[in-house]
Amino acid sequence: MHALNLREKKLDKRGSIAYICYIMNKKRLQQIEKRVKRIQEQLQAIGEMRPGTLTRQYKIPKERIGPYYQISYTHNMKSRTEYVRPQFLNQIREQIRTYKRFRELIKEWTDLAIEHSKLQIELAKKNDPQ
Repeated sequence: MHALNLREKKLDKRGSIAYICYIMNKKRLQQIEKRVKRIQEQLQAIGEMRPGTLTRQYKIPKERIGPYYQISYTHNMKSRTEYVRPQFLNQIREQIRTYKRFRELIKEWTDLAIEHSKLQIELAKKNDPQ
């Protein structure tokens, strides 16, 4: 922490573009860390999930007779399709929604992790130019 304060003093030419960028990057790092923490909390609360797409099919498609539902998904590089009974439709829909939310959170976390890493490297370069 002490070394960081010395580096800040070296950069502290208040009003200089380098100092302003340094402070902005530090604030952005803190924002990223807070958002990642919220994402982790949301992930801990996620319930049952499963990948897939739910579709309604018909035994006689042209006449739309005999509707039934299928879930299609790929897992471990293998494509699968399963029939879904009507009493499980809501449960499956909710699991699919949860899975989509899980994927969105993981993507956002990954994007933030990459940005965080780049900012840390950038700050380290500015603090220790060689």
